[in-house]
Order: sequence, then structure tokens, then C-alpha cells
Amino acid sequence: MKATANAEGVPLISTASPAPKLIVFITVDQLRGDMLSRYRSDLRYGYARLMRGAWFTNAFQDHAITETAPGHASAMSGRFPRSTGITSNLTGVIDPNYRLLTGLPLETGASPERFQGTTLFDWLYAKDRRSRALSVSKKDRGAILPIGRAKQEVYWFSANGSFTTSNYYRDTLPTWVEQFNARRITQRYAGAEWRLSRDPATYAEPDSVPFEKNGTDFVFPHRFPDDSIGASGYVAATPTMDSVTALFALEGLRRLGLGEGPQTDVLAVSFSATDYVGHAYGPDSREAHENEIRLDETLGWFLDSLYKLRDSSTIAIALTGDHGVSPIPELARARGQATGDQGMRVTLRPQVAAIRAGLRGAGVDTMAFFYDVETVALDRAALGRARLNADSLLDAFAAAVRQVRGVARVDRIRNLRRADLLADNIARRWVHQIPENSAVELVMTLTKYSFWNGLPATHGSPYDQDASVPIIFYGPWAKPGRYTEFARVVDMGPTLAAMASVGPLEKLDGVVLMKALKQ
Repeated sequence: MKATANAEGVPLISTASPAPKLIVFITVDQLRGDMLSRYRSDLRYGYARLMRGAWFTNAFQDHAITETAPGHASAMSGRFPRSTGITSNLTGVIDPNYRLLTGLPLETGASPERFQGTTLFDWLYAKDRRSRALSVSKKDRGAILPIGRAKQEVYWFSANGSFTTSNYYRDTLPTWVEQFNARRITQRYAGAEWRLSRDPATYAEPDSVPFEKNGTDFVFPHRFPDDSIGASGYVAATPTMDSVTALFALEGLRRLGLGEGPQTDVLAVSFSATDYVGHAYGPDSREAHENEIRLDETLGWFLDSLYKLRDSSTIAIALTGDHGVSPIPELARARGQATGDQGMRVTLRPQVAAIRAGLRGAGVDTMAFFYDVETVALDRAALGRARLNADSLLDAFAAAVRQVRGVARVDRIRNLRRADLLADNIARRWVHQIPENSAVELVMTLTKYSFWNGLPATHGSPYDQDASVPIIFYGPWAKPGRYTEFARVVDMGPTLAAMASVGPLEKLDGVVLMKALKQ
């Protein structure tokens, strides 16, 4: 291979092989890095095939707020949230300025308007204007953010049982999408049951765990609601959701002619069921285990079908997770995984209320102190007009928060930027999270395995269990092997760009993972 550089100084890798005609980027929502190894003996199909590629086992979403939107935005952009502008789910794709083409009345519109910069698709399109992309997911942010602001074929699943998009992309659904929706696949699951696929005695996890799903519906089999709309909503936390997503992606590939060449096209597929199951039942549940068995099967027939539709020698595949997950705190404490002040459920409502009461008393809009779970942003101008000292306010709030059980540290972001980012993983991930020009001044980190909210299990912390994800490259351009060196999801975009012999359009945070490339 021969290395050169583009105008931004980003290395470009020239390969002897032709560029792929299709790049398939698979994101499994909430796929923690150890899960493939944990379930490996039960993974015989799609996962098993992909794990024979270039598999990086010490890989991370190397930012602090490990949520779906930031993770998907970093996937093919090669940049951390500080650069993409997508710093949380709240600041992700929710956009009432763009309406959904179909959906339930309370579902909000969505767009990539907040996304900044470019992605792999933009780099491919700059090289060849014939390049096209299809991105699909159960979630709007899972479909939108992998390809950034590009107005391509982007679809997500409505709770009414149909795939939809917003008028950011188009004004009407294409015929092939309407025809797929007319099959009413998820509605037909009304009254069905999610059952185990194997002998219950073969699962190491107990089935009856009342901490799961807040004490309701936590034992197999799990029955779908009897009405069609209820079934379409329930399907999200079952393996069926991923199967339907895979079917839709293959239909789109076929109908749109993606991967027929000579240009490089992109198919991005985000499988969401692992996240819904993990939140409801926890990552150590029998449900989580069964879901990965089923997703392995889904990935198996998805890849088989893909290779029937397109020549496998022309396809490059990548797989990762948008974030990991932590165990249910009560279970972590019961089994000794969480000790001391770890594994707590934390709220800062009294501390926030005290600050806001003081602001109201001083005649200041309470939004001058903007609290968003783990961050605090200030409107210093508004505080200054009221003759309030912003730094004193932050210091007082920080001192109060540090007294709350389950809070590990409270940091000024300006101090973290001066920290040893190699030695301090938490500081580094916060610096990767918050843009330089952000109004965020204070960030709060809980103790390990502690949660801010009441979900049975969740993610979102800077700790490894939430940041850890697998990174896999598969296909003719990938050098098979199991690699243990440190890798980041922001390295995936540059690596795929090297495989496709294209250069980024801007400076990246990620680098090419040279070991992944076949010499």
C-alpha cells in the first residue's frame, strides 16, 4: 500500500484492489464489546462469519455521553461529538420543523440539521456523483446520523407499524416503501409470543428476575398485545424488530439498485432491538442472550441474501455498536459487582431546585442555569446583568452535588482540557464530548454502575462498560485477525475511506486502522 495525504493532511491509502461497489455499515444499538465473546458458543451464523474478519476487541466510543445519537454520528464521520455537534440524544435529530410522512399523531419530526461536517458518504459522493446511500433503522437517529446531512434514502420505523421518513428528505414515500408497509408485517404479530429458541436448561441466566422490566412481563414467553397497533409498538423490544429492519434494507437495496457499480454506494443498517431489550431486561438477562442468538440468525440470512443479490467480492462490511451498557444497579450490588457508593440511582432535583429558586429570587430566567442531566451550561450575560457571579454559582452547585451519594466527580470542562488525557479516561472522554465553543461549563460523572434515571438498565457514562463496543471489518479489503490494540469508532470512517480510495473532506479525529487493511 502507498500512503499520501489530502489537503487537510489526512493520510490517504492507495490500494491495489478496486474500490468496493458497496459498503455495508452495521450498527447494533447497545452492543457492548464483550457480548460477542460472552455468547460466542451460541453464535453460529452472521456474527460468527463477521468475527472471522478484522475484529478489534479493545475498541470504544471514546466520548463521555455514550448515547445513541452521539454514537451514530461518530460512526462514519471519523469525528467525536465535539466536532459533529451531536452531543446527546436531546441534541440529536428531534426537529419539529420537519414533519413525518406517516406515523402516529404524537411522533415528532426529525432531521440532521444539528449535524456538523461530513461523513464517509459525502467523501464518496465528492469523488463520484453517482454514489447513493440507503440508511434504515427502527430509530430516527439510528437512520439519520450515519450519513449526516446528505439527502439520501433514509427511513425509520413508526410505532404504527410502517417505515417512514421526514420531509427533510422527500415529500412522499416511494412506491417500494409503500408496498413494503402494505405487507403489515409487525401488525400480524398481534397475540403472538416471543419464545426461547433453545432448551431453557442451556441458558446460564435465570429467567425469573423481578428487577427486570420494573417487575412486569419478565418471564418467557412474552406475549404481544392483541391489537395491531399495540403489537407494532411492542415489537421494538423483541428480535422481530431486527428481522423486519433487515428485510426492509434488503428490499431497498434491490429496488434502488445499490451496489451495482461502478461507483461505491452505502447501505447503513442500525439494529435497535438489543438496546430496547437491554433497557427493559438488563444486559445480563436471558432475554438479552436470546436476542443476540436471534440477531445472529438474522445477520446470517441478511448476509446470505446480500451475497445472492450482489457479488461478495465487491462488498466491504463494517460492524460496531453505538454504545455499551451497564447492569441493573440492584443486581450489580447484590452480586458484589458494585461496592460502596457504586450502583446507585441518583437524582439532583433538590440541588437544581435550590439554584433555580435563587435565580427566580434575583429576577433571572432559570434557563440561565441550564441543567441537562450530566452537564450544566450558563448564560453568563444574563447572570452578569443581575450582578450574580457565575463562578460562585457553579462552585456552590458543584459543592452541593459532590455531597450526593453516587456522584464520583464534578469537573469544570476548562480544567479537564488541561488534564492528562492519556492517563484519565474520563477526562479524555469529556473533552471529546464537549465542543470548544459550547456553553457547557460543568460536567458530572456518577460512580461506576450508577444511573441518573429509573430505567431498569441503561448507559450514558464515560466508563468502559458503556463506552466499549466491537469493531469489525469484513470482506476482500479486510485482513482477518483478532486485534487487541486500542481502537475507536472514529477510526472506522477513515479506514473504510482507505478501502474505497477516497479522502476525507475535513480534518478528522480518527485515523486509519492499518492492521485492518489487507496488504
